[in-house]
Amino acid sequence: MTRINTNVSSLNAQKSLARSNASLQTALTHLSTGLRINYGKDDPAGLIASEALRSDIISVQRAITNSERANQVIVTADSALGQVSGLLNDIRGLVTEAANQGALSDDQIAANQLQVDSSLEALNRIAQTTSFQGRRLLDGSLDFITSTTPTGNFNNITDMEINQANLGAASQIDLEIEISSAAETAQITMTGNTDTQASATLTFGAGARVTAASSGAVLEVFAKDGQTGLTAKTVTLATAAIAAGTATASYAAGTLTLSVSTTGATSLATMIAAIQTYTTEWDAVDVGAVTQFATDDSGAATTAAATIAIAATSNGPDYNSMAISLTAADVGAATPTAVYSAAANTLIITIDDDEATALTAIETAIETATGASGEFAATITAGGDARQTLIGSTDQDTGATDNTLYTGGGVLDNTLTFELAGNSGTEVFTFDQYTKISKIVEAIDLVADATGVDASQTGGILTLASTQYGESAFVKVDVISEGAGGVFESSLSAARDIGTNIAATVNGFTASGDGNTLSVNTSMIDLKATITAGATDTITFSITGGGALFQLGPDVVTNQQARIGITSVNSATLRGSAGRLYLLGEGRSADLASDPTTAARIVDQVITKVASLRGRLGAFQKTTLDTNIASLNDTLENLTDAESAIRDADFAKESAELTRSQILVQSGVSVLAIANSNPQNVLALLR
Repeated sequence: MTRINTNVSSLNAQKSLARSNASLQTALTHLSTGLRINYGKDDPAGLIASEALRSDIISVQRAITNSERANQVIVTADSALGQVSGLLNDIRGLVTEAANQGALSDDQIAANQLQVDSSLEALNRIAQTTSFQGRRLLDGSLDFITSTTPTGNFNNITDMEINQANLGAASQIDLEIEISSAAETAQITMTGNTDTQASATLTFGAGARVTAASSGAVLEVFAKDGQTGLTAKTVTLATAAIAAGTATASYAAGTLTLSVSTTGATSLATMIAAIQTYTTEWDAVDVGAVTQFATDDSGAATTAAATIAIAATSNGPDYNSMAISLTAADVGAATPTAVYSAAANTLIITIDDDEATALTAIETAIETATGASGEFAATITAGGDARQTLIGSTDQDTGATDNTLYTGGGVLDNTLTFELAGNSGTEVFTFDQYTKISKIVEAIDLVADATGVDASQTGGILTLASTQYGESAFVKVDVISEGAGGVFESSLSAARDIGTNIAATVNGFTASGDGNTLSVNTSMIDLKATITAGATDTITFSITGGGALFQLGPDVVTNQQARIGITSVNSATLRGSAGRLYLLGEGRSADLASDPTTAARIVDQVITKVASLRGRLGAFQKTTLDTNIASLNDTLENLTDAESAIRDADFAKESAELTRSQILVQSGVSVLAIANSNPQNVLALLR
């Protein structure tokens, strides 16, 4: 059919040509942009996926930049801390040099002190000026902020480092430290030389108190002139047919018989004279209220030695080897005296030389002795049938002497040499027999800084304890030699002992203990705290802010962030158990002229703390930042590859599509020309 109003062939050719042109335009767009998806219509699902990937890629790129920036912050802080370490090492050298006081003049020590002061000023300046993009790093502004709660004894934390903390969305973390057992030192005890009460006993001549059955007259009869072997003898009173007022004495078969007249009373003085005339072994004294015997008096008594036991009222060796003596002088029977001399270590008791002195009066004198009032107690044991007096004219009484020997204990039983070892070193000690335990304590404590072992004694029990706490602390005693009968080695509780670490939990996590220091490292908290020795309280507090917050991941969530604390390194903040660094300044308690030993301990502890801070920052840099950057770079590569696979054009495919489209366009143009010329064939029909 031939028609001219509607050229369907032309329309078909136009339609095909339009499609070919559209295909050609698409291919040109893909090749010119390099993208397969330029518009949502190109691939709606692919566009959505690629846009999400692009967002992830940008976030990861920023996270990498953040981590690199954090790395730069740590590098800046570490560089400054390196200078601080150098200054501290210089100070340590100056302290060691200044301790050589025997070879350095005061001016030289003062010059060293000037250098120490300058170093402290430089250290403070570094703490104040070290900054990164306007933020100071070492002045404490990046340290964590803590606040105590009403419960818990926060003061039991003597030192604390909060290295990292995840404060979460609430920007606060509450911590509870539960201490189940405190750290302990290593300890060895020696219990073989415990303290007792130094004591001695004065024993007087044998004697007896004879009481007349009828008159009640009392006569004390006693041995005299150094006579011995007169204990447990019998003294009897009897009557005899002798001249009135006279008395006789006789001694036979262990019995001293004193006879009075049956025809008249006999005075005690007469009876005493009879005894003194008859024998040189016995003497007597009138101690009764009745001064004469009746004509029918009788009585009997058995002789025994009177004693006064003297003992120190407190335990210990202070009165060991104290010499006790009894002398006679004209002091009056009622007023005996006792005088203690600490220099001579003597107790001298003086009684009257010719009058009977009551044992109770001597007891009082001893217990109120001049130079040691209340230091001694006296216990009387009366002689035969309660003889209770002494008379200073007889050797058997005033000649009684004694001393306490080593009854107070608290001394070595024999010579001793031993080696003592602790964390700081070893020392050998040699002591003579009877050396006081207190002197052993003094000798050990003199070199405690060189051995790491302190000594103490309670009740004669010697305790050797490490100056440090924890399982790393130890005390070791090696007895090299000990004299016969010595009990030092056999009384040691152990030859070697170690301490125990603190045991605690932090928010339920078991903390690692090192002496009095506990530490815990979880995803929530990285904490190190030193607790007061012996404390077992539950400590609660909160971290309410602070720290340097670094965004390390692509998502702004707490588990993709790190918050680390950087403490101040100025001289007032840096400290150890021995004290704060500023104490080394001139005029302070640990300056070079006053106490170089403490100064050395402080600097050593501070050097360790600064090195620990540098190590912690280095560990964060290496294990957190560097690994995070490497991981993010891998993620970025993978995300970019995924996004490219979805959105980028395949040039081989697109160039083939371009060629095809070009051919189709050219072909379509030719076909359209033919289709447009077809209606002209109608003119041939009209000719």
